[in-house]
Amino acid sequence: MTTTIVRVTLAPRERQVVEGLADGSTLDAVAQNLKIRKGTAAGYLKFAKRKLYGVSENAAALAVAYAAQAITRPELLEAEALDLPREQRALVPLIARGMTAAQMATELKKSSRRRPVGPVSTGMPSVDIVRRNSRALMVSLEARNPAHVITRAWQYQILTADQVTAWLR
Repeated sequence: MTTTIVRVTLAPRERQVVEGLADGSTLDAVAQNLKIRKGTAAGYLKFAKRKLYGVSENAAALAVAYAAQAITRPELLEAEALDLPREQRALVPLIARGMTAAQMATELKKSSRRRPVGPVSTGMPSVDIVRRNSRALMVSLEARNPAHVITRAWQYQILTADQVTAWLR
């Protein structure tokens, strides 16, 4: 069953701030580019996050904004051109949910319990391993920060609207 999320309409400045983060820019850079104060940009971002299902992290805001068509979706790239290890690929939806490394490690532990244990079981990845894989994912995707990971993952079709919708329910 596929469930869609309601299209979200952001005010023009809210949309500009969220779209500004999509390329990996910092809030400072977005504010400077829009010729507004950082505090003003932060205010627009706060309002946008409320509209985007109340998410708190920038990466989550971008994921929901793409899924809800609140901002322009990035141009898709050839998914076959990217060969990500399973460990890195598994982090994308967790980053999209705005999880910390510790939260990701816990979630990965839960999901590994649901899968049958094979001959080689690595158990729960440590927070350090999650951080290392997150950094490697950023390098693989040529991303500047977690929010930019979301844009790049969307471009390579690693993250989809259906995935975002699933965790919003």
